[in-house]
Amino acid sequence: MQKTEVKSRFTPPTQWQSAVMANNPIFADLCQRFGVHRLAQWPDVGWLNSLATQVAVTFVDNEALMADGRYYEEYIYATAQVPTRKDNWHDFFGALIWCLFPKTKGLLNQLHMAEIAAFGLKQRSKLRNKLTLFDECGVIICLEPDAWPHADLLRQHQWPQSFLAHRTDWWHSIRPMVFGHAIYEMATAPFIGLTAKALFVDVPQGFSAWPLTAAYSFVDDKLHEQIANQALLLDNQQLTPLPVLGVPGWYNDNNTASFYNNTDYFRPRRQQ
Repeated sequence: MQKTEVKSRFTPPTQWQSAVMANNPIFADLCQRFGVHRLAQWPDVGWLNSLATQVAVTFVDNEALMADGRYYEEYIYATAQVPTRKDNWHDFFGALIWCLFPKTKGLLNQLHMAEIAAFGLKQRSKLRNKLTLFDECGVIICLEPDAWPHADLLRQHQWPQSFLAHRTDWWHSIRPMVFGHAIYEMATAPFIGLTAKALFVDVPQGFSAWPLTAAYSFVDDKLHEQIANQALLLDNQQLTPLPVLGVPGWYNDNNTASFYNNTDYFRPRRQQ
């Protein structure tokens, strides 16, 4: 068994560094869609709003929330404004996720408010916990019809089988998409231990070759439809662990069998 220390704390870069996105394939979609790798300094809310032409919210400085006093989700729901901290990786990526998945992000906000109305702010329901988990840490695994066996491999923690033995399926019949903005934030300084929660979605044959805008729009519609009935996020077969650096094409060192021998990171499934 290969032992490699798993990092328990994360600190993002303190300054704007476009190179962390230009040189990391996890950010390839953001670079292609928004050109984030070409930005010389922190973008402001004006720049973010210039991207949000199909989004029902606007991004505002976080001072608006501080002056208002309402809870974050309440403020968004009431004002259709998303408070965004200046020079902050977490909120920067959060805004980009709103631009990529506007329908789903709006739905998550509505579901948060419904749960708060039912249970109050302090008592977090199971659904509200799942909403937060997906919102922060979700990675969507888009599976074309012939790739669905990978869902079971990943759920059963058969990491080498999916990531290595059937590696060529990735990006040909399997298309991962980051949804959780905390995953993007942590990918600015990737570390062994970086783990997401996988949500499996079926997509048509040939989806992996679709243009980026069409692919994200399709998945946004699909997620909105499926999450609306709340069953998707409450399904125990969803939001299972996904070692992000094991995904083929997302980390340069993951193309050998020895990489997956680190069972502190690529953990076997617990026996029930």
